[in-house]
Amino acid sequence: MSSTKDIDALIEMMAKLPGLGPRSARRAVLHMIKKRALLMTPLSDSLQKVAVTARECLNCGNIGTSDVCDICTSHKRANGEICVVEDVADLWAMERSGVFKGRYHVLGGTLSALDAVGPEELRIPKLMTRVAEEQITEVILALNATIDGQTTAHYIAGELETRGVAVTSLAQGVPIGGELDYLDDGTISAALKARKAL
Repeated sequence: MSSTKDIDALIEMMAKLPGLGPRSARRAVLHMIKKRALLMTPLSDSLQKVAVTARECLNCGNIGTSDVCDICTSHKRANGEICVVEDVADLWAMERSGVFKGRYHVLGGTLSALDAVGPEELRIPKLMTRVAEEQITEVILALNATIDGQTTAHYIAGELETRGVAVTSLAQGVPIGGELDYLDDGTISAALKARKAL
């Protein structure tokens, strides 16, 4: 029996994280072991805590520690604007820019005929409900500039066409094929400020 069985299992688990392969995972685990009191024990405590407390916001789909996130409960953010994003990483990228002061809606993916993902598999019906109930005046479609992202944007724009809501999308700064999570804050800020009607 290997004397490093537990360490090997940890490396294997770490290697499953996005951006980490087996070598990076091994380096990270060795670093944590060397700094056990400073890193490993607090990390273990944090992981345990988040595993119990993390939940999806019932309103927008953001991840937080309460049933409704801080953004949705903030009266300052109820300005009639709602920014639609594909996933939580995109919401966090928009928040890092510090430019958008409205509320968000996380779809949980994009429409895809190949993967049999239709509007009901996403949070599109919930978006339509929120537009009606929250006196939304503008829906900003901040979806990735991919074929599925653009298909989803056009579908949502069509659904909102008769609801008297301005529908805009991010403009300059977002490259075709680009994903929000990989853009810098300045690019996101410029794109949000230069949004255009869809």
